[in-house]
Amino acid sequence: MGFTLWWIRLWSLTVKELLQFSRDGFLIIAITYMFTLDIWLSGNIHIELHRASMIFKDADQSEFSRELISRFRSPYFRMEGEVFSENEAVSLLDRGEAILLIDIPEHFQQDLLSRRSVDVQLMIDGSNTIIGTLTSTYGSQIIGEYSLDIGLDLLRFHLDRLEAIPRVELRPRVWYNPNQEDERFLPISELLTVITICGLMLPAAAAVREKERGTIEQLLVSPLTPAQIMIPKVFSMTLVVLIGTMVSVFGVIKGIFVIPIKGSLIFFFSTVVLYTIAVSGMGLFISTFTKNLAQVAMLVLVVAMPVVLLSGAWTPPEAMPLWLRRAIHLSPLYYFIEMSYGILLRGAGFEVLWLHFLGLFLLGSGAFIFGAYRFRRQFG
Repeated sequence: MGFTLWWIRLWSLTVKELLQFSRDGFLIIAITYMFTLDIWLSGNIHIELHRASMIFKDADQSEFSRELISRFRSPYFRMEGEVFSENEAVSLLDRGEAILLIDIPEHFQQDLLSRRSVDVQLMIDGSNTIIGTLTSTYGSQIIGEYSLDIGLDLLRFHLDRLEAIPRVELRPRVWYNPNQEDERFLPISELLTVITICGLMLPAAAAVREKERGTIEQLLVSPLTPAQIMIPKVFSMTLVVLIGTMVSVFGVIKGIFVIPIKGSLIFFFSTVVLYTIAVSGMGLFISTFTKNLAQVAMLVLVVAMPVVLLSGAWTPPEAMPLWLRRAIHLSPLYYFIEMSYGILLRGAGFEVLWLHFLGLFLLGSGAFIFGAYRFRRQFG
């Protein structure tokens, strides 16, 4: 009888939490946006070079110079026009109206025909590090290929003779994302970050809501144990996150971006439940220090930033200093990311990801137990 009554109370309080959530219009709008529009927007952001604005200063006005300029074409570059002085070019770069300037000197064609080396200057706006680096790389590659073509042509070295020269050819093979499309990576990365924020915020908000509305006193005088008060908040908000994840996966990731899912979705959603429960402990811990939703939002940002930054979601671990690469094992999101990418993009199973599963389970269990302990002490 006691066991049955315990589960009846648990079920009733879980339904109560879901009803309270359904009446919070602002929170519903925020969650809907995060699991739909936010994921869609992230998939439409390109981090590769795409139609970078380019200007040129051609002091030679020759056939060779025009051929070089014509090689900087769409979809990587967008020609904005010609400038006739260095001051004009620098002014456009300073105002952000151009990313790249090609400066071709006088006697460009004449020097090449005379088989003399010629310097071509690329001026690049490096205020955006990623775009600046890609622009420099692409520009150097285009000029290098042009230099090779001109050199072979002037030396009258035909392609059939070039084929007879022994050489080493690089033939890279890209797995899982052969076209290296951002749409197969960014939406999933954003979804995992959204799950983290919601897993932290929703249980904390559910707990603090009792303080704001004065119902915490009613719970304290009721015949409910702290576990019966805490567990429904975790279960109900985990269910909300799981439903939001399903909407994102089926409606946005598969529906709009048509990203192929390689692995088991059941395994992935089970991982989502485990991870959400794990970070819910951190959310309960946040609720013990806050008295309203504004304070919850502030503390969620404080806690979420180290978790996200140390996970590899925004910065690859290989690009971090050694001590930070060791610290990423303290972030539960690191294990969740490794498992999610492995399941969704590579089709890996538990036999491959068991070590990450174990790390997530141990770290998440510790975080949940500590958060539950702090939450229980409020009722002591």
